[in-house]
Amino acid sequence: MQINLFEYQNKVNLDPKYFENLEKFLDEIWQNRHKNDYFSSVEAKQIESQQFLQFLHKTHQLKSNNYVGVIHFNDLKINLLPKIFYHSGYTYSNDEINKINLHILWWLSYGNKIKFPDFLTQSGGAKSDFFEILIYLFAKYTLKILSASMYRQYENINNDLHYVKGQLNVTNYINRHLVKGQWHKLNCDYDTFVLDNKFNRIVKTVTKLLHHQTQNFENKKLLGDILFLLDEVSDAPADAETCKQIKFNQAFKEYEIIRDYCYLFLSNSVSFQYKNDLKIFAFLLPMEVVFEDFILGFLKRELPEINIKAQSTQIFLDEAKQFNMRPDLFLQFNDKQCIVDTKYKIIFNDTGDVKNNVSQTDLYQMLAYAIRYKLRNILLFYPGTIKGYQQEGFNIRIKDEWASQTINISAFQIPVIDTNFYSINGDYNKSISQLFSSLKQNLKQRLIEILEQID
Repeated sequence: MQINLFEYQNKVNLDPKYFENLEKFLDEIWQNRHKNDYFSSVEAKQIESQQFLQFLHKTHQLKSNNYVGVIHFNDLKINLLPKIFYHSGYTYSNDEINKINLHILWWLSYGNKIKFPDFLTQSGGAKSDFFEILIYLFAKYTLKILSASMYRQYENINNDLHYVKGQLNVTNYINRHLVKGQWHKLNCDYDTFVLDNKFNRIVKTVTKLLHHQTQNFENKKLLGDILFLLDEVSDAPADAETCKQIKFNQAFKEYEIIRDYCYLFLSNSVSFQYKNDLKIFAFLLPMEVVFEDFILGFLKRELPEINIKAQSTQIFLDEAKQFNMRPDLFLQFNDKQCIVDTKYKIIFNDTGDVKNNVSQTDLYQMLAYAIRYKLRNILLFYPGTIKGYQQEGFNIRIKDEWASQTINISAFQIPVIDTNFYSINGDYNKSISQLFSSLKQNLKQRLIEILEQID
């Protein structure tokens, strides 16, 4: 059974038999969630109950909150999809769900929190499950790299030998062996170039996790081939924090992508024995953080002439420096400066609203930024939707009588969805960047046009 939920939009009926156990499962995920780059900035620590789904018990319905990803619960699969793709009354096919998931993948490919290879989607594009697409890309890339060259690393070993290797551990030799007449056993500390190292153990653990969870035959085969290559590597527990700490020199840069994939899976996935049932899994990301990270990464990669600072923390609202000002982006270009704040909200969807759905609270926040940073221009970036985006921005001019300045706050929708969404021909023998090349050029041109309007 498959359910498609769009953030805060549609409600779906659910068999009452799922309600209690599913809610308990999500509560446990919430309590045990890893504090990573995606979650730490958006969650209040005091919230104890899960925030992924809304359970409407009176009507036995489900409604999604602000997360995207997938939940597997026994024979139930719940796709959590971005609200900007929601079309009231329209039923998406599996192929269209897949196209939505490929958009999410494209956004993530620009993020600073994980590196993605520009790999051919090929048959991976035919999977409507976002998680299966990620597994395919991870397995395809990892198998390619490990088949060419297995990663080996020097690790410190302590062992009893019949000859001196490395450094003789005199204290252990005397206490363990010499006093017992075992003079021939030499306790040594030495470095050895081993296949069974921390990185390979993490890769093996993640691969086994994914091999258990995937329901796609091709993914299982690819992951099985990786496990075959890592057969000599010992099984060991793996966690996201240890994975994040692994560093590579320039000679092993290609392994960074594998490491980042492992971190993504370990920090955003939950799979454990829940009531002795292993058919349970969740992979969830907060969409507003994905959107912010995408915009930052896109500007850095596609508009390198712009000097960008993210989440600047040098300015405070008060003299006691208790309230930190944290705009999303601070831009410098062509002797101009401005603050950009990303807002993952839908605007321009109510023709009767003179404010165009721009939040008054957001304007107060932008006004504070302008005053404390002493800048006249503030930009708000909102995502376009499946219906397109508004070409004209929404401009607010505020006269600051204290500083005798006029502050310009402008809200713009930007294209983050391919306008030919419904007519994409499904050519999955292209790379991610090739699939979205026209959207990339459209977004790039849109951002240039917006920035050129700044005086």
